[in-house]
Amino acid sequence: MAVTLPSSTSKPRSRFALRWYSWLLLVGVITYGLAWAMHWDDRGMLWVKERFENPAERQQSVWLPDYQVVIDGKLLPGMEKDEASDVSYNPRTKTLFSVMGKNPFLVELTLQGDVLRKMPLNGWSNPEGVTVLENDLLAVVDERDHTLTIVKVDTDTTQLNKADFHSYDLGPSKNQNKAFEGVTWDKRNQQIILGEERPPALFTWKSDGSQTLAGDKQKLSSTELDMRNLSALAVDPRTGHWLVLSADSHLLLELDEKGEQVSFMTLLGGFNGLKDTIPRAEGVTMDEDGNLYMVSEPNLFYRFEKHK
Repeated sequence: MAVTLPSSTSKPRSRFALRWYSWLLLVGVITYGLAWAMHWDDRGMLWVKERFENPAERQQSVWLPDYQVVIDGKLLPGMEKDEASDVSYNPRTKTLFSVMGKNPFLVELTLQGDVLRKMPLNGWSNPEGVTVLENDLLAVVDERDHTLTIVKVDTDTTQLNKADFHSYDLGPSKNQNKAFEGVTWDKRNQQIILGEERPPALFTWKSDGSQTLAGDKQKLSSTELDMRNLSALAVDPRTGHWLVLSADSHLLLELDEKGEQVSFMTLLGGFNGLKDTIPRAEGVTMDEDGNLYMVSEPNLFYRFEKHK
């Protein structure tokens, strides 16, 4: 009976195949890890949707892909340990107001990111959101205390005491440690928009820009939020579109009046003129000319302008 001996090349081929499959697996793991780290999963579908927007639709939107940074990571002096948490534009004074969360205070900035004054926020635990209302009023959200406090800030204000103003209870959150962080006033629709950090969720509360809110907050259930957390909110005063910022996803998202995604801007180095990745974008706002402003932890300031 003939005996068939194993080929002398079978083991080397098996080793080669094993190595080849191991390399493929390694490449796959690395690619997945890189995609997760760079948040490509958050942006892939958005990029596809942007390709189908026609010129007229782009003209009627903010259209974030056209923005380029003109002030890139400017240091806010003396605030390295304070953690910039949000920023809001004041159309009356043509200045910006930013809150610091770790060591609570309010700072007024020029549109170039220069510090005009600092005002301690006495009684706040962790202010994470700020928005400008009417008649020198600002709303400040405290994430830890789950409150929204409407304060008055004029040219003579040097500090603010929470006990001097009325605070609204925002109620419990699904994640008590990642509660309400975003806030902006939607003047066109006479409402304050509130955002929970994680899982990202949006709420509205009727407001005419005064010290009194009407009714109670209402949750929006249909808004598309393809992001890992929600850091801040803003409204474009020209189109009424919403801007939603995510520090974890390094992403700024534009939503239209129906809550549908319109465009996005990645906050990674090499995109939109950024030299380096914005480390942790925590605040965003927009002026009446369409200029964008951002703050990032620990103490960085950014300004973007639209380039056609």
